[in-house]
Amino acid sequence: MNRSLSNLVLVSSAVALFSTVALAQTPRVFGYADFSQQAKWDAAFMPVPDAKLAGEHLKTLTAEPHWASSPEDHKTALYVAEKFKAAGLQTEIVPFRVLLNKPVKIEIEAFDAQGKKLMSGPTPEHVDSKEYGGDSFQDDPRILPAFNGSSASGDVTAEVVYANYGTLEDFKKLDTLNISVKDKIVLVRYGANFRGVKVYIAQQRGAKGVLIYSDPADDGYTRGDVYPRGPFRPSSAVQRGSVQFLPLYPGDPETPGIASTPDLPDSQRITDPAKMNQPSIPSNPLSYQDAAPILQHLDGPLSPREWQGALPFTYHLGGTASVKVHMHLEQDYKLRTIWDVIGKIPGDDPNAWVVAGNHRDAWVYGAVDPNSGTAAMLETVHGLGVLLKQGWKPKRTIVFGSWDAEEEGLMGSTEWAEMHAAELSHAVAYFNTDVGVAGPNFDASAVPSLKEFVREVTREVPSPKGGTVYDQWLKDQHEGAVRRKAPAHNRHEAGSDDVQIGTLGSGSDYTPFIQHLGVPSTDIGSEGPYGVYHSTFDDYNWFIRNADPTFVYEQQQARVFGLEVLHMADADVLPYDYKLYGSEIGSYLTEARTRATEAKMQVDFSAAATAAKRFAAAGERAYRLQSAPTQGVDAAPLNAALRNAESALLNDAGLPKRPWFKHTIYAPGEFTGYAAVVIPGVNEGIDEADNARTQAQLDALAAALNRSAAILEGAAGL
Repeated sequence: MNRSLSNLVLVSSAVALFSTVALAQTPRVFGYADFSQQAKWDAAFMPVPDAKLAGEHLKTLTAEPHWASSPEDHKTALYVAEKFKAAGLQTEIVPFRVLLNKPVKIEIEAFDAQGKKLMSGPTPEHVDSKEYGGDSFQDDPRILPAFNGSSASGDVTAEVVYANYGTLEDFKKLDTLNISVKDKIVLVRYGANFRGVKVYIAQQRGAKGVLIYSDPADDGYTRGDVYPRGPFRPSSAVQRGSVQFLPLYPGDPETPGIASTPDLPDSQRITDPAKMNQPSIPSNPLSYQDAAPILQHLDGPLSPREWQGALPFTYHLGGTASVKVHMHLEQDYKLRTIWDVIGKIPGDDPNAWVVAGNHRDAWVYGAVDPNSGTAAMLETVHGLGVLLKQGWKPKRTIVFGSWDAEEEGLMGSTEWAEMHAAELSHAVAYFNTDVGVAGPNFDASAVPSLKEFVREVTREVPSPKGGTVYDQWLKDQHEGAVRRKAPAHNRHEAGSDDVQIGTLGSGSDYTPFIQHLGVPSTDIGSEGPYGVYHSTFDDYNWFIRNADPTFVYEQQQARVFGLEVLHMADADVLPYDYKLYGSEIGSYLTEARTRATEAKMQVDFSAAATAAKRFAAAGERAYRLQSAPTQGVDAAPLNAALRNAESALLNDAGLPKRPWFKHTIYAPGEFTGYAAVVIPGVNEGIDEADNARTQAQLDALAAALNRSAAILEGAAGL
């Protein structure tokens, strides 16, 4: 079957399936007094997002490297703004001035004990153009050298210590083995935690510099065929990325808590390095081609066997004179202009915003990360534009954000959110997509109150694999669990037959919305074998070979994203599930109490446990009230209470050592960065075995839960 005919058949089948699903809708859908009108709007929206157009968006957006603040990045802003305007959105390009580093010189050399040069790099990323079709994008002269955003400049020479993934546990293991990283260059591999945390811990322990390489055990040849034959990382590919101390705060390093607008006076900027989220030591990424000679020549103790990667020699810890590395990094730090693109659809309620966003900037081409998400978002906007022409107007105002400089530290989204903090105190949701499509396997993360909402939306959208997105999502998770010989679900919510939905940590643009401002948030994507993350090879050529050749998953993601926006904008009663939220918080406290007991800590959980039970009971009653018939009833007071209950979970003082993070239930871990820590103040106090800190955080948690419970009780008339 030729490609165009195949696409036509898939689209026709999808529309037919959706029509069947829509007709079969029960009259009661959570949040709606009567779903029949919404079902008609859904049915009108669903056929519009177009696979072919999504592919055209992706090809245009990834035609050139478009690092944040570059002229090519600005061109992508103009393209997105043009599409927003064409759909009928009120559109503006919003600039910010943020501190960014651009590499001037990146030189890394390694020498053995006799002074013989082992490597000099970084080696340019390149695959053989004669094998498996090669790569037509790899030699663009605008590709920047592989570097770390937020790295310090430096000219250092030191012995090397191998520290596995560079987790806190890995560094503690080195302590037990009497291997010091002080005054050494630490070599770590990607994985297990955020790269900035690797540098954060190494710096605290006195390292002179950090090198971060991609081991083939994690995303290279041990996983499958490497690009261009397959989807995994070839030997020269480098994972770029920011090493900003994201768990302290994201955004412009000089303006935590305030927006870095073009007219912001310099007097309002932080310039004291001790108060910023930037490393003071140099760091740089390496390919495994460049890391191998360093690792191979390390002597010293044998590495713990679980630290052994897939390179064909035994890994040692080093710390001796067997290998010295010279790092000479020159970074050009200055305030650079970035551009968010904002599109608005005014609703009947101008204050209750539904915000949906995706970032646009990339380390190089960014086909998967992030522009597969941008292409899907543009087709969502296309669909809503068609509805506008048909006379639809949302109840709540919809705002789309195309964020810039996410890769450097969530800068565009954070600065915009800080600029609109007052308005966002009324926003009812933030919907994020980042890696929109890396393959065919749908996945999502959300606050507990929106987990069932995400499931409900995916039950409406057809999957290219047959059935609905929800059906395939559930099947993929069950099959994955069987392959791992592990339980199918590992989460706190009830109902083990349902799909697992992840917890929001950090590393994408939902962070300022949920963890700083308390806007209920979700994050969706579609995953697959993706080994070229943050490398030159994350380009259009890789995408059409490995991720989504006919762009039908782009279409799927546009539909899911669009229904999230439509349903949240038009629901009579906000579809938050505080019943589930209460259940999960109760589980978090039970687990934390067990950890504290095992650590023989002297802390009192009783007030927090009582508050959690009160919150759970209030959530149950609110859920029953939401489920009652609401036709003809003024839902405004209930909606206000439901929204304010999330904001009440913020603690104005923030977390210890990192006050920008204000949510008492979810935050990225200080030593994880990407992964979430639940009830973070309490659990990180337990990690430190600090009785006073843990008790203070338990008290703050109890106060937040009581505040939120009181709001829900007020809505229920209790």
